[in-house]
Amino acid sequence: MKFSVHAGLWMARWTDDITPILKTVADLGYDGVEVSLLGMTDEKAAALGKSVRDHGLEVTCSDGLSAAADITSDDPTIRQAGIDYLKWAISTTAKTGSSGLAGVVYAPWGVYDPANKSIRAERSAAAFAEIDGDLRAHGVKLGIEAINRFETDLVNTSAEAVAMAEASGSDQVGALLDTFHLNIEEKDIKAAITQAGDRLVHFHVSDNDRGVPGSGHVPWSEVKSGLNAIGYDGWIVAEMFVIAGNPASGDLNIWRNIEPDATDAAARALAFMRKTFA
Repeated sequence: MKFSVHAGLWMARWTDDITPILKTVADLGYDGVEVSLLGMTDEKAAALGKSVRDHGLEVTCSDGLSAAADITSDDPTIRQAGIDYLKWAISTTAKTGSSGLAGVVYAPWGVYDPANKSIRAERSAAAFAEIDGDLRAHGVKLGIEAINRFETDLVNTSAEAVAMAEASGSDQVGALLDTFHLNIEEKDIKAAITQAGDRLVHFHVSDNDRGVPGSGHVPWSEVKSGLNAIGYDGWIVAEMFVIAGNPASGDLNIWRNIEPDATDAAARALAFMRKTFA
């Protein structure tokens, strides 16, 4: 397995320069860094990729959709805008040197329409089918993130993420599972992970409060057992959001400091990840 940390841990705004963060990540001993494509441009992506490599790191990418690029919309123009955006995100991911793009890529975050859940899921899967060629051409795997009910109504569980990936008909589309969300939505975390099987293409860790893994009540023995059962050997990314008062913190409902220092949190997270999963 390879261990990474999301650069958002240190970012006050999604448009902040990531370059200074890379030295910190490398000095801590991580294998890679995860970056959001929010605020990214083609030029930034190419420069970021070089800087990541200069620091001896690898990179993975995360992203989401806006309301104007909603692939679940009943407006075909908006759906097409979403498909076009995903194609851009795939090519931009490749420009950074990454082969992994994951996140809430199936609908805008925080948008709810439960009465039309089935047709919305079908539209998302159909959009992923349309971008299969782009994923293959750029060598990128797309991870559908199952997140909690307070952030979406569309994909809350491992089973729902896997079902959408399979409905796409693309081997390039899989699931991203995250212990913060698993801890809220799944009755049996090990079973949720094993159910994903070889559709699990990416994995995020934090504890129940989005802080340092191992500092709360997530059942880590179940997490480890589930990953071992399916032979998962991909990225494990510490996706922690712990500092209140930043513009980005409001997006994630971080209203108090979960950890006192971001860099210390990253160091403790890596120590836990190595001890638990290596």
